[in-house]
Amino acid sequence: MALHSQKHYYLKPLVSIVILNYNGVKYLNDFLPSVLATQYENFEVVVADNGSTDDSLAMLKEKFPTVKLLTNKTNEGFAGGYNWALKKVQAEYYVLLNSDVSVTPNWLSPMVDLLSSDQSIGACQPKLLSYHQPTLFEYAGGSGGWIDSLGYPFSRGRIFDICETDEKQYDNAEPIFWASGAAFMIRANLFHELEGFDGNFFAHQEEIDLCWRMQLAGYKLYACPSAIVYHVGAGTLPRGGRKVFLNFRNNLAMMCKNLTLFELAWKLPVRFALDAISAWKGLFAGDLSFFTAIVKAHFGLFSFILSGKIKRSRCTKSLKTLYGVYNGSLVYQYFIKKNQFFNKIVGKPVHY
Repeated sequence: MALHSQKHYYLKPLVSIVILNYNGVKYLNDFLPSVLATQYENFEVVVADNGSTDDSLAMLKEKFPTVKLLTNKTNEGFAGGYNWALKKVQAEYYVLLNSDVSVTPNWLSPMVDLLSSDQSIGACQPKLLSYHQPTLFEYAGGSGGWIDSLGYPFSRGRIFDICETDEKQYDNAEPIFWASGAAFMIRANLFHELEGFDGNFFAHQEEIDLCWRMQLAGYKLYACPSAIVYHVGAGTLPRGGRKVFLNFRNNLAMMCKNLTLFELAWKLPVRFALDAISAWKGLFAGDLSFFTAIVKAHFGLFSFILSGKIKRSRCTKSLKTLYGVYNGSLVYQYFIKKNQFFNKIVGKPVHY
């Protein structure tokens, strides 16, 4: 970790690596050593505890005394937790890092260099590989997030549940639609200017909503594949009905916030229909919790609308005019045409 007395302190911008923790004592114990071993001249590591009830705080104080601690009394989820924590952190760049991520020694410098080279780039992400299967891209973000015309997120290296083998096919740095919240670098002033995450989301897809708003504000998001990290995945919120509910509700809420009214008028009904097909397919397969979660997600969206929790973006632009958008249907490509790889759907990488 950086020392303020180092010779090169003023040559590199301060980066605060902020890890949101909720009962993640095992992940912190396993992965903090790699974070602390980061080869960068000026960084700090902050653990923002989101109301943990395990031994996280005691372990941190004993084994990692150089790590800064912020403590919250309640669990406000990924969105609310980071909004609370980052109000207390001052730096030029924030890196929001999941507790279940192992980093490589030189992961930070390429992202700092990228953002420093172009003031129009608001945020970026490293290449995310699977911790347990290091040759595969990781579900949470692969080598940069995209979105299709109906709001379905996917990434370079991951389509729905299919994760590709990393053969350096997505090693080009290029604009994307969203950067993964598992390892998310953003300009600190921009995070606050955009009022951070939507706290109503609690968890899941709040980073996509923020990235969408970032593009609407005139900034670009980038993939930075020369920076590499390894993500366990599903480490902070187990798979199940709650996860499905949050993903479906938040995805629809994000569309309501950021699409133009013309696009929303026809895309939202189409999404309701496609969600219904997914729900019934799950039920016929014997997954009652999946069916119930999607039904609850739709009612959850209506609750958001009626309670005034959907705050429309000040500026909206047609989705197809933004970076990292596939102006077609991912569902059609994947389920009908059986295309399961990014390049088969989007085409060869585009260099900007």
